[in-house]
Amino acid sequence: MIEAKGLTKVYGEKTAVGGVSFTVQAGRVTGFLGPNGAGKSTTMRMIMGLDAPSSGSVTVNGEPFAQHKAPLREIGTLGRQGSPHEPHRLQPPARHGSDAQHPQEQGPRSH
Repeated sequence: MIEAKGLTKVYGEKTAVGGVSFTVQAGRVTGFLGPNGAGKSTTMRMIMGLDAPSSGSVTVNGEPFAQHKAPLREIGTLGRQGSPHEPHRLQPPARHGSDAQHPQEQGPRSH
């Protein structure tokens, strides 16, 4: 479960996320929709522990993401990178452990 309470992020005089509260039940696939600059990426960065909230809190399964022993086994994200006008490409799932390899991007397949 992901729970945000009063989640706020301020950069200088700009409020990127203002007092957001929500709960996502375990096992639910959830996405954020909104215009550019609405705070979707900032909210995800706070959930994942990449940015600290200016105020409020967010937990994943009852703990801040960074306090989990194996956080990537409990939560996954799919974010958009690059220009919104570029085609979206699916990436293979990350592999962990000694057999992890660096996948190389492949061009389109011919059938």
